[in-house]
Amino acid sequence: MSTHHAASGEIVDLATWADDLPFEKSKVIFKTEGLELARLVIKSGVTMQSGGYCSVDGPIVVHCIEGEVKVKVKTPEREISLKPGQLGYLEGGTEHALTGELDSLVLLTITLV
Repeated sequence: MSTHHAASGEIVDLATWADDLPFEKSKVIFKTEGLELARLVIKSGVTMQSGGYCSVDGPIVVHCIEGEVKVKVKTPEREISLKPGQLGYLEGGTEHALTGELDSLVLLTITLV
């Protein structure tokens, strides 16, 4: 069975969006030619980019919905912790890693270039 992606104009309730998946699973909400929106689940102590950093060509926004997530940036080296209701912005090409300080739910917005 394929996963449901939001249609244009559809209301997305982040609290229930991925009820078809266990809490441990991440899910792309929608993806267009220029934008991708994903619901990420990051367990406490887990780094999404195991063993290193990742980057994307376009800018991203990391929005903490639940829990607490650490955003580690490689250059210049820095870390920020996001709590519910907080977001961080990274320019395209920024090498970064996301780590759950607590079991966390994150909304990730990626501008595709």
